[in-house]
Amino acid sequence: MENFASAGSERMELARVFESSSSSSDEELGDLLVVVDRVKVFRDRRNPFEIYSEAEFRDRYRFYKDTVRHIITLIEDNIAPMTLRNCSLSPADQLLIALRFYATGAFQILVGDDYGVHKSTVCRVVQRVSEHLAGMCPHFVKMPENQQEKLLVKTGFHAIRGFPNVIGCVDGSHVPITSPGGENAELFRNRKTYFSINVQAVCDSKLNIRDIVARWPGSTHDSTIWNASLLSARCENREFQGSYILGDSAFGCTPYLMTPLLNPTTPAERTYNAAHKATRNCIERCFGNWKRRFACLSLGLRTKLENTLTILVATAVLHNIAISQNDQADDFEAIQQYEDVENDINNDNFPGGNAARRALIDTVFR
Repeated sequence: MENFASAGSERMELARVFESSSSSSDEELGDLLVVVDRVKVFRDRRNPFEIYSEAEFRDRYRFYKDTVRHIITLIEDNIAPMTLRNCSLSPADQLLIALRFYATGAFQILVGDDYGVHKSTVCRVVQRVSEHLAGMCPHFVKMPENQQEKLLVKTGFHAIRGFPNVIGCVDGSHVPITSPGGENAELFRNRKTYFSINVQAVCDSKLNIRDIVARWPGSTHDSTIWNASLLSARCENREFQGSYILGDSAFGCTPYLMTPLLNPTTPAERTYNAAHKATRNCIERCFGNWKRRFACLSLGLRTKLENTLTILVATAVLHNIAISQNDQADDFEAIQQYEDVENDINNDNFPGGNAARRALIDTVFR
């Protein structure tokens, strides 16, 4: 309030100068007006932890207060301001600005109005927070690393419909973006004619994101992303030997990636398909919860392409942190502005893929 008062007093003083200086030139008066326009205004900032109830806070930021406090402890050392001058933003303020942007997908100027900061500040804060969250990806988004973790994941999937030795379900989902421009812009236009990033993710039965690839343009087929991924190479090197990843018919069947049968005829084949569908549904629910919690992923991102890719990974990290804190997203309202893209059926036959699937059907689902 003091800043508003000082700005007002300066304007009154300038008015007196104008009245008393009949000889002042237009240039001098213009210089005085520039001085007034450069007066900094520091607006009062509310504390959302204090002014909102738990339910109101969660509606606005998509997390419980305790979850946000936990996230602050993870990143505060990296985003703390170098100085307290000029009403700098605390780590909590920065995180809340970023979460508000993720949760609404609103224009940055609206998020800035909510916090009394300029839209350029919102842009820098979202970029900074997203970069540090994405930097934690190797710690929060990772495949099972030892036999105990693999057994735990396999047990969770087996409890769904009896499908054995599953360590993940894979699929792709499109996140709308604005046209990135340039000569390659049309590569980002998908089959539904809107611009997007095709995000590939692998999840477990608890809907944790275990692997994410967020860099391919929307025109890219799911199988192309999978074949070029690091996880596919790890599977080829038999790092997860004796385990399966489940994918839909957009992927080729391999000894480690099980896909459904296109035309099941026997009871065993139909049982296999039913178990496959029920188990693989985890990745659909995972994408649904991810996009419900962070509406910016459903409504579309209007940020620069490099910032968009960072935000995708950052929200995946936040998704897993929320699950670890038992902060579920099932009760959020679904937002579906863009229709997701279905891929063509992949009829590729990889060496040993069909044989491995047939052996599984004959031994487990007969």
